Amino acid sequence: MNVLTISGNLGRDAEVRSTNSGTSLLSFSVPVKSGFGEREQTIWVDCTLWGKRAEGGLSQHMTKGTPVVVSGEFSTEEYEGKTKVKLNVNEVTLMGKGQERQESAPAQVTTPEPHQGLDDEIPFN
Repeated sequence: MNVLTISGNLGRDAEVRSTNSGTSLLSFSVPVKSGFGEREQTIWVDCTLWGKRAEGGLSQHMTKGTPVVVSGEFSTEEYEGKTKVKLNVNEVTLMGKGQERQESAPAQVTTPEPHQGLDDEIPFN
């Protein structure tokens, strides 16, 4: 088995879908940078987590920009002259907190009330 472990920030929000046979999958992409200066390049890795693990609440925490470490079996696919790197995910580790998706109504913004009874002068001795 070939295993690849990558780390990076999610390039887009994770998306839960299901196949025609009813199997759930969680898909997301992670950009991986290599080299430096003029030789720096970014390889986008298309990641897929299959089955029951894809159905949990993990997708709520996997928003664009969330730092992750992902490990799994990789493969490549040729499409219109370009090579796509795909990762069949075995393990996902969230390395930081992304912006949690909210399905409810947007939060209301309130204006703070001015402080009452406070003296504007700073006492010095």
